[in-house]
Amino acid sequence: MPDIIYRIILFLAGAVLACLAFAALWVIFLMINAILISPKKVYTKHSKYHRFLLNFSTVFALPGAGVRLHVTGLDKLPKEGRFVLMGNHRSKFDPIVTWRVLMDRDIAYISKPENFKVFCFGRIIRKCCFLPINRTDPRDSLKTFMKAADLLKNDTVSIGIYPEGTRSKTLELLPFHDGTMKVAQMAKVPIVVVTTRGTENIAHNFPFKNTDVYVDFIETIPVDFITSNSSHVISARVREDMERSLSSVERKEQELSDRDVALNNQ
Repeated sequence: MPDIIYRIILFLAGAVLACLAFAALWVIFLMINAILISPKKVYTKHSKYHRFLLNFSTVFALPGAGVRLHVTGLDKLPKEGRFVLMGNHRSKFDPIVTWRVLMDRDIAYISKPENFKVFCFGRIIRKCCFLPINRTDPRDSLKTFMKAADLLKNDTVSIGIYPEGTRSKTLELLPFHDGTMKVAQMAKVPIVVVTTRGTENIAHNFPFKNTDVYVDFIETIPVDFITSNSSHVISARVREDMERSLSSVERKEQELSDRDVALNNQ
């Protein structure tokens, strides 16, 4: 074996081992930080330090999982100020992808209690002002929405909500919970509408295939519209935005598929 090839193999092997060692040390570091966080407390003060831990981990984790991000519509976001982010929900990776894209906007999600039990990150997201919600108790849900509104009013974080309330296994939009619109109404902030596609394939493709994930910011619904309309009307507009975006993409994909079939049959 030529000496140069031997050196290259040694270098690559060393690089792989170094990456694995760094990953192991980082996980241990996260564990130590997570242990110091109460697993029951709801935090109302945003920790920039724990947000850094969350963002830094995500920056490396998504490429490591073979995720390739494609983002459109960032120019439609408010230039400044807090907002409520509302999107469709297909996968547990949806919020991870979205906070990666919007790292500089400090998004805190309202999420089911089970997500706060995830190894390490379940506690770290608490320090980033993520809020657990009891979806089976309307009165308790309203309390969570009021806490979220306070975080917005105090300019602490922006809030992420999935109005469907759970993941859609069919990829079709599920019925919306109009009550989720009350967060923006109470806080008097705009709603940013976003759709994600491809996140449902990440777990299936890993580790042998890359996954293309598309994040499309559709529009920012202004405060004037939110404060002058009912939750039902606002919810209908958010849903219409998402349906229009998703159906437009589906039509284009079908046209491309039909064209490929026609070319193959020639």
